[in-house]
Amino acid sequence: MAQRRNARRRRLWQPRSHPLETALSLVILVLIAWVVWSTGAWLFTAADWSVVSENLPLFAVGSYPAEQRWRPMLWLLLLGAITVATLLQPVAHSPWKFSGQTLSLAWLAMLPIGWLLLSGGFGLPPVSSRDWGGLTLTLMLTGASGLLAVPLGILLALGRRSHLALPRVLSRLYIDGLRAVPLIAVLFFGQLLLPLFLPVEIEINRVLRAVIAFALFAAAYVAEDVRGGLQAIPHTQTEAAQALGLSPWQTQRLVVLPQALRIAVPALTNQAIGLLQNTSLMAILGLVELLGISRSLMANPEYIGRYLETYVWLGGLYWLICSVMALLARQLEVKTASPSTPAEHS
Repeated sequence: MAQRRNARRRRLWQPRSHPLETALSLVILVLIAWVVWSTGAWLFTAADWSVVSENLPLFAVGSYPAEQRWRPMLWLLLLGAITVATLLQPVAHSPWKFSGQTLSLAWLAMLPIGWLLLSGGFGLPPVSSRDWGGLTLTLMLTGASGLLAVPLGILLALGRRSHLALPRVLSRLYIDGLRAVPLIAVLFFGQLLLPLFLPVEIEINRVLRAVIAFALFAAAYVAEDVRGGLQAIPHTQTEAAQALGLSPWQTQRLVVLPQALRIAVPALTNQAIGLLQNTSLMAILGLVELLGISRSLMANPEYIGRYLETYVWLGGLYWLICSVMALLARQLEVKTASPSTPAEHS
């Protein structure tokens, strides 16, 4: 591997034998330098970032009541703290080093804590989900949808590989059906058509409807990722578990599924990042997450002509969140890698 890297490095830096290759390389380098210089000059001198700096609370919490904004801010702070603590675990020392079980429980607790803080209860005044927005709503939709989609996807993957005809056929119909439907159609059904089929006295929270729609859609893709991990497990693993006297359920739970999920971590990471990015579709349906906040600001006459700054800020924010999610998944992949199959180091 090291020899191949050294050979590629020598080929990269060796002089070109043909003058046209040298000229083309110089032109490309000049173009790259010009793009970097022009972009940097615009970012630091020409761009007007007042549309961002004056609306940071709006990007964070949307139209949440001003006197109660400490609640979503507290949740974002807790999320940031646990993210930093998780990323620093490889280099942390006692007493700041936590076990994987402690961090897992802390991550699972973030969603109910966030829902309680945002919606109210236990002494907190209730706040309608219509007032939720910004980064808080984006993260809540992503986390809650993913938490529902993963176990449902695992059940669908197991059902599709079942020896029983009924669960196998039903799982296949569900997976193939949801994968053949655009996500925006599922969201439209959940937000606009589902209330028409329910009795008048039954009303489902708008955010909850979006979470269910995202989860049902993502579960079909999660199922295929998990099924790929299950197919990668050799039959000798099952045979060894049966030889030890494990039941079929114990074999799946203790032997097959842990290995399959470890293999599926990169694909599941892609699904999580895609789910985060797909939450921007809710701006079309009236939920003001990050993209919805940006659209409302661009409709403000005070910020006319600040489209580029808004979208650059929005793109940078999405890039930062997706990069953090990838780093967290990478750390999980390295931590769960078995000694015989170590994770690749980038």
